[in-house]
Amino acid sequence: MVESRLFEYSEFVVRSWQSGDRVSAAAVIETVLAEYGLGWEPEGADADVLKVEECYRDGEFWVVELNGGVVGTAAYYPIDRAENAVEIRKMYLLPIARGKGLGRFLLNALEAVMIQKGFAEIWIETASVLREAVILYERSGYEAATGVETERCDRVYVKKLSVLCP
Repeated sequence: MVESRLFEYSEFVVRSWQSGDRVSAAAVIETVLAEYGLGWEPEGADADVLKVEECYRDGEFWVVELNGGVVGTAAYYPIDRAENAVEIRKMYLLPIARGKGLGRFLLNALEAVMIQKGFAEIWIETASVLREAVILYERSGYEAATGVETERCDRVYVKKLSVLCP
């Protein structure tokens, strides 16, 4: 069995998703989307959260815990946008987990795993109203791209991992 605990950051534990996390992970994402005026789409853009076993077979879905409760999520899976490309998915944190550097920590941890797995490009779709996320991605070397595929998103970013590796 794979060890569930992946990382610790301050008082937070980042671990692999388990089937018992389905409702709490979905609740985190739905709550954050509502906070920013975006809709929860269980039949569309958010169906992957309800079908983690199927959708993340070739990727990973992590949950972030604080005192045993789920306060965040982060995930990735391979995509066909480019050769050897991967997409960061479902990176959401409840307000209690924000402003502590946890988002940057998660992004760096995801990137490290993707480099280790040999991916060449990371793609991220987001919405302009998620200002903190946009700032994080832009400050982390992600470049604006074209080809938004998710209806509620209006921005797409790409980062070539060859930039990170000598």
